[in-house]
Amino acid sequence: MASKRKTESQAPAEESDILQIRPLGAGQEVGRSCHLLEFKGKKILLDCGIHPGMSGMASLPYLDMIEPEEIDLMLVSHFHLDHAGGLPYFLQKTPFKGRCFMTHATKAIYRWLLSDYVKVSNIASDDQLYTDSDIEKSMEKIETINFHQEVNANGVRFWCYSAGHVLGAAMFMIEIAGVKILYTGDYSRQEDRHLMCAEMPSVKPDIVIIESTYGTHIHENREEREHRFTSLVHDIVNRGGRCLIPAFALGRAQELLLILDEYWSNHPELHDIPIYYASQLAKKCMSVYQTYINAMNEKIRRQITMSNPFVFKHIINLKNMEQFDDIGPSVVLASPGMMQSGLSRELFEGWCTDKRNGCIIAGYCVEGTLAKHVLSEPNEIVSLGGQKLPLKCSVDYISFSAHADYKQTSEFLRELKPAHVVLVHGEMNEMARLKAALMREYEDDPDYKMEVHNPRNTVSIELHFRGEKIAKVVGDLAADPPKQDHKVSGILVKRNFNYHIVSPKDLQSYTDLAMSTVSQKMSVVFTGPASLLAYFLTQLAGDIKYLSTEAASSRPTNSSVTVQVFGSVTITLSQGVAYIEWTANPVTDMYADAVIAVILRAEQQPIPAKAIPPPLKVDRAHFQECLLETLSNMFGPECTSKVFQRDRLTLNIDEKTAVINLDTLDVLCEDEPLKQVIHSVVARLHQAINPIKI
Repeated sequence: MASKRKTESQAPAEESDILQIRPLGAGQEVGRSCHLLEFKGKKILLDCGIHPGMSGMASLPYLDMIEPEEIDLMLVSHFHLDHAGGLPYFLQKTPFKGRCFMTHATKAIYRWLLSDYVKVSNIASDDQLYTDSDIEKSMEKIETINFHQEVNANGVRFWCYSAGHVLGAAMFMIEIAGVKILYTGDYSRQEDRHLMCAEMPSVKPDIVIIESTYGTHIHENREEREHRFTSLVHDIVNRGGRCLIPAFALGRAQELLLILDEYWSNHPELHDIPIYYASQLAKKCMSVYQTYINAMNEKIRRQITMSNPFVFKHIINLKNMEQFDDIGPSVVLASPGMMQSGLSRELFEGWCTDKRNGCIIAGYCVEGTLAKHVLSEPNEIVSLGGQKLPLKCSVDYISFSAHADYKQTSEFLRELKPAHVVLVHGEMNEMARLKAALMREYEDDPDYKMEVHNPRNTVSIELHFRGEKIAKVVGDLAADPPKQDHKVSGILVKRNFNYHIVSPKDLQSYTDLAMSTVSQKMSVVFTGPASLLAYFLTQLAGDIKYLSTEAASSRPTNSSVTVQVFGSVTITLSQGVAYIEWTANPVTDMYADAVIAVILRAEQQPIPAKAIPPPLKVDRAHFQECLLETLSNMFGPECTSKVFQRDRLTLNIDEKTAVINLDTLDVLCEDEPLKQVIHSVVARLHQAINPIKI
């Protein structure tokens, strides 16, 4: 059983209330996505990609801005190189010791995709970021997570939703100290031929870190886009040309293959024209796609019961150029999608000089890549070997990129209503236009204000989150919930940003802590009689409790007697030595010091046995009478109008109630200053007349 109660005392000092988000890549650019999230002493890295338009160390995020060994957690949204291409370097070449998570499908494809990247990279071995061996070893450090599975990693709670975009792509919801941050990675809210659309999170985040790739652009209708694509392909092969479609080995390639295979099935006149899927990863990747059918949309899951949609009737797998008979018209899907190297670059350089041929760019292109360059319609290009080639083939752009457009982004944010939106993964101008459009959309809304940020690389934004600190009362303290406004006394324990109030005996049940006690024992020489010791202790404490069976005054000097004072300090007199024992704490330590001082005084100033005065016995009635008179003189006779009830005296002073327990001399009162005054009066009066319980 547990109950929640606000802590009334000042909250303990803890980590900063400033949440920092710093893009180390994909800040006012597309490529090398990597974002550092810092809050409450936790450091999380979101993605670690490479820039497709750069090579070597220059393609990495600005990792020199961080200390890798301080990163607690890394979350990877999907397998594309601009989001995961730098991961083997970070896991193997830096002192990172945290935990790394991605979905099962992402991990399965990550291995093959990055291995292919190493093989086709057209750079010297000295400039390569990592080897195939590094990729293999990095697999051991990657943990997998299911969609909607909650994981708690050192106080950071997170789970993920399907993001659409590509197989296994995830949007991560991260919660630190009650603040929720949603990182979309690349996402799409439009279902395509094989992937479901991005899920709408069921939990409302405080911050959304969202891609802005297409800015304020609106995608054309899917049916119109597919018709335009198949018509272009048909026209190119009809004129006797070769149609090159650069595409990533995984992701959009599978979407385009599904479209082309269906179109070829519906057009028998095209059956003699081959369609090639030019990727060394084709067989491995298709096996992954067939394994994770359940991660795809309902149409694909229904179709798989009859036939595997990824076993194509009109597609031929092309592993390398030696297997390719370049005779007559054909359609070739080749990676990489931006033609910076590999098969797609080789084919384009071989075909671009023939006007019958055509190239269809079907995805987003990053600055600095050949795909982006040819869209500007240059007269010539420069081959990888440095040769200038005339550009005579047709070049068309049809976006099959599964990124959200403005309509999807706006509707997504309107549903979530986050207080802060952080734009990433977009060119500077596109990002600025999206920011302005979002702010205009909500500027007249009186019920909702959206703050939009578009930080550039290495520049952090700081957001303040000061939450109310709630302590949960657990264990025995919660078994019998206290009445309203009654103070709870226990130990305040903080664990993973959560506060609990527990009784000392429950520490071991609810925490890794345990309670221990320190027993103190001292011996002091005392040669006087037990009656003398009892007299001095009575003078000190006002009351003593005999733990032996006989009164101390009847004992001989060398006999043993045990008494207790203040309910906590035990004194045993035996063979001329007084042994003082108590459980150490600030109060009992003070009592023990006083007892030792009294024993030393009694030893130094002995009184003959016959001269020891008998203890003054004052009955309870006399003490009550003295107490009533003293309180009446202090607060007025009306304050003591109430009678004694069961050894308790109830006072009413200025509409404040105080109760005195005449057995323990404790005072109960909600007004702390008044309580202290009454307690002082009771204690001094008790000491003055030396009452002994009878």
